[in-house]
Amino acid sequence: MISQLSWKIGGQQGEGVESTDRIFSTALNRLGYYLYGYRHFSSRIKGGHTNNKIRISTKPIRAISDDLDILVAFDQESIDLNSYELRPGGVVVADAKFNPTLPDGVDARLFAVPITAIAEELGTSLMKNMVASGASWALLGLPLEVFNKAVEEEFGRKGPAIVEKNVEAVKRGAEYVLELAGGPLEEFRLEPADGRQKLFMIGNEAIGLGAIVAGCRIMSAYPITPASEIMEYLIKKLPKFGGTVIQTEDEIAAATMAIGAGYAGVRAMTASAGPGLSLMMESIGLSGMTETPLVIVDTQRGGPSTGLPTKQEQSDLNAMVYGTHGEIPKLVIAPASIEDCFYDTIEAFNMAEKYQVPVIVMTDLQLSLGKQSCEMLDYEKIPIERGKLVKDAPPLEPNELFKRYEFTEDGVSPRVLPGEKYGLHHVTGVEHDEAGRPSENAQNRQKMMDKRLKKLKGVYIREAIRVDAPHEAPDLLMIGMGSTGGTIDEARRRLAADGVTSNHVTVRQIHPFPTDLLLPYLKSAKRIVVLENNATAQLAAQIKLHCGFADNIRSILKYDGTPFLPSEVYKACKELN
Repeated sequence: MISQLSWKIGGQQGEGVESTDRIFSTALNRLGYYLYGYRHFSSRIKGGHTNNKIRISTKPIRAISDDLDILVAFDQESIDLNSYELRPGGVVVADAKFNPTLPDGVDARLFAVPITAIAEELGTSLMKNMVASGASWALLGLPLEVFNKAVEEEFGRKGPAIVEKNVEAVKRGAEYVLELAGGPLEEFRLEPADGRQKLFMIGNEAIGLGAIVAGCRIMSAYPITPASEIMEYLIKKLPKFGGTVIQTEDEIAAATMAIGAGYAGVRAMTASAGPGLSLMMESIGLSGMTETPLVIVDTQRGGPSTGLPTKQEQSDLNAMVYGTHGEIPKLVIAPASIEDCFYDTIEAFNMAEKYQVPVIVMTDLQLSLGKQSCEMLDYEKIPIERGKLVKDAPPLEPNELFKRYEFTEDGVSPRVLPGEKYGLHHVTGVEHDEAGRPSENAQNRQKMMDKRLKKLKGVYIREAIRVDAPHEAPDLLMIGMGSTGGTIDEARRRLAADGVTSNHVTVRQIHPFPTDLLLPYLKSAKRIVVLENNATAQLAAQIKLHCGFADNIRSILKYDGTPFLPSEVYKACKELN
């Protein structure tokens, strides 16, 4: 028996690849396995090759696998593009309809199953995804009743007749392939899972759930890949809690509407990707100048311009840190797991109100859309912090205004909501005095700038850096952000087998940079490696700028639209040593 296995399904976009993967992985999740998914899809509504890869394990995993055990192919293109990943002795389950063949040099077993024909016998070719699922599930020797339960949940709303037909499709596919193979494949039989209940979600869903729990009640946004799932999730869920989602005409309106809601006292957010973030820059400056809370999620994708809308990249870092004109305080935080997406979103709302600043939550496409197992979330440890929100403001002298932008020791001024008695003040995007009245006085300008900019000095989120440092003076310090953490850890295990010691730091607060937290680990390492999905080493540049060590830092970069593989990181590190 084996402790982990990798399964992939490929075909043309729109022919059931996504639903097949969803049902297959849901059934595995019910058995208690840990899962990590990678979704490759084209930048179009229908057509173009797509594939979904699921790594299945009895232990926690946070990276895609280097190789592949089972490939389910709806067309020859899927075999041609993906069979190179198959390990020796791997399996291809393919639709007999297209007379499948294996490319030269591929050491695998091919099972040609009449997937489409069986589906058509049952009434519609649309059920070929269930035939294919049943076939690959049966090869693993897993109980069909668990899979059928997942099918029931997927199609139950369409009525018992549809459920029955899909269950029959699963059964037929299983029977056919078992006859071809002579029974389940013992070399692919998985060890039993722990059976513990786990969540199984994408990062965007975790962000949406975190927003609800944080008290967000307005999301204003414009659809864009890979952020749209946050909007779609909240469209379904937010009204149940008295909230609403507003699809705006563009990202400019989305950001300014969220600022307006924040000024009124409602926790609000918007979410986008690189192109949308570019449009929001002036609004982010308005949030900073008016000291109005604003939460933005940037789900990074391949750029610039339209770029690679459905592919992995981490190239918006500079835009988030430096994009606004002028100088304002803002936070940029980078979740590194599904759990982080949930908890960091809550923290983003707290920080936005506590310090009255824009907060950008920086994810990447793999973290946003890659479906992963997640431990159950702890709702007991969620604080709600609204900062210096004043109720019952003291009476004002005649002709006096509330000092909304009062000079304070920590730089954070008292905040009142519209309608608060004795809370009258001006709000404007131009420079202003303590009451918000426009002012071009030089002395006032400098004091206001100093007040705003000192708000975030020494301010860190929970786990601004995440550290795994078992060695006092490691051969390598490996640094990453976002979805790269699991890949780094797998590469480290391989390096350890070769006698190379390493520590690992995940940077989770990008701005203001956690210099003093990172410095001890930089000082102790013989060599520093920074891993990121961009071409210009943006995270490494931040480390060099704030911490130094430029001569000792080496970058491992990947910007072809795909996430790092553990083998790639291992090989690159070996070459550096």
